[in-house]
Amino acid sequence: MRDLSGGPRVLLKRLRELMAEPLEPQERLDRIVRQIASNMVAEVCSVYVLRADGVLELYATEGLKKEAVHLSQLKMGQGLVGTIAASAQPLNLSDAQSHPAFRYLPETGEEVYHSFLGVPILRTGRSLGVLVVQNKASRNYREEELEALETTAMVLAEMIATGELKKITKPGLELDLTRSVTIDGDSYNEGIGLGYVVLHEPRIVVTNLLNEDTEKEIRRLADALGSLRISIDDMLSRRDVSMEGEHREVLETYRMFAHDQGWVRKLEEAVRNGLTAEAAVEKVQSDTKARMMRLTDPYLRERMHDFEDLANRLLRQLIGFSGRTTAEGFPNDAIIIARAMGAAELLDYPRANIRGLVLEEGAVTSHVVIVARAMGIPVVGQAVGVVALAENGDAVIIDGDGGHVHLRPMADHQRSYEEKVRFRARRQEQFRALRSVEPVTKDGQRISLLMNAGLLVDLPQLAESGAEGIGLFRTELQFMIASTMPKAEEQEAFYRNVMKQAGGRVVTFRTLDIGGDKVVPYFRAHEEENPALGWRAIRLSLDRPGLLRTQLRAMLKAAADGELKMMVPMVTEVSEIEAVRELVQKEVQHLSRFGHSLPRKFQFGAMLEVPALLWQLDELMAAVDFVSVGSNDLFQFSMAVDRGNARVSDRFDPLGRPFLRILRDIVRAGERNKTPVTLCGELAGKTISAMALLGVGFRSVSMSPASIGPVKAMLLGLDLKALSEVMEEALNDTHPKASMRDILVRFAESHNIPL
Repeated sequence: MRDLSGGPRVLLKRLRELMAEPLEPQERLDRIVRQIASNMVAEVCSVYVLRADGVLELYATEGLKKEAVHLSQLKMGQGLVGTIAASAQPLNLSDAQSHPAFRYLPETGEEVYHSFLGVPILRTGRSLGVLVVQNKASRNYREEELEALETTAMVLAEMIATGELKKITKPGLELDLTRSVTIDGDSYNEGIGLGYVVLHEPRIVVTNLLNEDTEKEIRRLADALGSLRISIDDMLSRRDVSMEGEHREVLETYRMFAHDQGWVRKLEEAVRNGLTAEAAVEKVQSDTKARMMRLTDPYLRERMHDFEDLANRLLRQLIGFSGRTTAEGFPNDAIIIARAMGAAELLDYPRANIRGLVLEEGAVTSHVVIVARAMGIPVVGQAVGVVALAENGDAVIIDGDGGHVHLRPMADHQRSYEEKVRFRARRQEQFRALRSVEPVTKDGQRISLLMNAGLLVDLPQLAESGAEGIGLFRTELQFMIASTMPKAEEQEAFYRNVMKQAGGRVVTFRTLDIGGDKVVPYFRAHEEENPALGWRAIRLSLDRPGLLRTQLRAMLKAAADGELKMMVPMVTEVSEIEAVRELVQKEVQHLSRFGHSLPRKFQFGAMLEVPALLWQLDELMAAVDFVSVGSNDLFQFSMAVDRGNARVSDRFDPLGRPFLRILRDIVRAGERNKTPVTLCGELAGKTISAMALLGVGFRSVSMSPASIGPVKAMLLGLDLKALSEVMEEALNDTHPKASMRDILVRFAESHNIPL
């Protein structure tokens, strides 16, 4: 390795001094380009900065005509400078004018210069501008000169990122780093949120770029790499990391990168070129990301995320960064942005301040999304690239209805969404006014409106929404947000607290529904080709009866001298219900033997989600006290549609005749067996589908708390007898000319029913 203790190190020392001086932005830039030109014996040094309109503007120069500053412009991809910015790769040319991308700008007077060295000004892999040196004589610049220029570009990147150049940007124009950006993703939970970015993994801002003791920095780097490798080995050896699967593959990739000698050599080389250890990590990370972002292979692009995460871990090791945004520093209107995060991590944030959640990864069924839904937070997922584009404190709008994220929105955009939010707020006020109004249809039919829940933070919404009770309490959420299996005492205390906060309203507990896509970290599950149809819910619980019996005992003890209502998920055969009843009876006998009080009223039910039960309806109704239809899974299994697959999820309509006929048959089976039937899936939460459910005979539905107001407003103006007649005729029509959805919309319009 060549010793660079001479010219480049002197340059970096001078730059450090310049950055510390109290100078105006233009003067600082002018002095920087003079210093670079002098140190590198270059006749020209120029800085081009990328604007939000995709134009690279000359901001400072030494050697070209001064009147060209803030006048000369090149579009992204145009000329040598535009090519460097677009590719995020340097150009080292002995005869620049012979290059096919060369573009002559007459106002600069650069036609006499032949040698050209240009490097991108990068931040997190994004091009913010270009730094160029030129000479009249034809020559190739040395490798150490290229490295020195790249290091200098980091100083300029920080100057741009801090907003220092705003003062010398022409009125009406903005720099690219501050431009408005829209990222399209997938809607994981509806709603609109306006606020300010909180990066879940805050970007490490390296302010100490230039080192004063190279050997000390090399030692710091080696120590941090050693600690990083040990931490990865520790994670791989932990018992809660399965021996196979995606989590382990990611950690194995981390270990491979952490021991990669090519990466380590690049880091050490950057330190020997004058950077601090953390600045070296940032430089190599940014250079690598800039290259990998232009790859088309999805596997390699995925590895880029792994590499970036690893580099961030190393940065934290170096600067001793341990935490995230504190409660004191948390904005009142926070939009949390993350590559990925756990459900428990979301609950660590101040709930009242959160206005939305944006994820680059994850699925609509991931734990954190389920929790966010329970909290009523708009969620957009698969928002690729949002973490790199966002900065803490940026204004942001999350559109959970359309699946869009608007970073640093323009004023008109902001006003438009503010009006939408105000309109929603006015509607919510109208709905709140209906809280104490009995949910009775226009023709006198009383409907039971219940809410879905799963966390203690949901409970205040019982009173706020006016819900009659909880039609579905997802007990698995307590398990999903815990780092270890909740003990029996913890479960009992939790269920008792839920019933206490419900204040006498009915709570229907669903027994543990894990497995499939709901994997808890401390429970070792087996890889399954189709987990939705695999070892999950009651199947898992019956195979692990100790797990289920612990939960049953906790519920029975929590409901002592009160009422307990529980139901079993994912039932396929009536015999499974009988098996659970036997376990309940064993727990009742056990508690009685040891003198524990029991619930004075106990109701035992089953969820109807598996189509096989449609041919056991009468046996099912006779075996339970009530039935709850899980419309999400029932529709998915009946129509062979994966809800998480965008190619087919919208292909079949849950308001189509086949599925509505299934639901009608279930209601009729309940009526003839005098068994209450409720529906607790997403269908109940949309006004048009809730109307359809009432039309086929449901008189009890459970939904998200936010949906209760709109559904109640709909049913108060509904002539249910007239709707039932219209739907019965349409469902019996064997040669229909209109879809059920169109028929329902027309009925609502003709009867002035708000949808």
